[in-house]
Amino acid sequence: VDAFQAWCGPCKTVVDLFRKLKNEVGSDLLHFAVAEVDSIDALEKYRGKCEPVFLFYAGGEIVAVVRGVNAPFLQKTILEQL
Repeated sequence: VDAFQAWCGPCKTVVDLFRKLKNEVGSDLLHFAVAEVDSIDALEKYRGKCEPVFLFYAGGEIVAVVRGVNAPFLQKTILEQL
């Protein structure tokens, strides 16, 4: 989940990375979503920063968090979580 604030928008630069990984891995376990933290109380702790935050969920629980746009680290985290 790309957790973003309305005033800075979702991180569009990683959409291509996620699309590429989804095509390469082809896993039904891999899904990408965006969430505006300003309108979701459960994500309140991610408000007030202009840093992209990517939340990884499994079984309804957060299993990993990546802050900032570091494509190699994001890819590594995705593959490890799968």
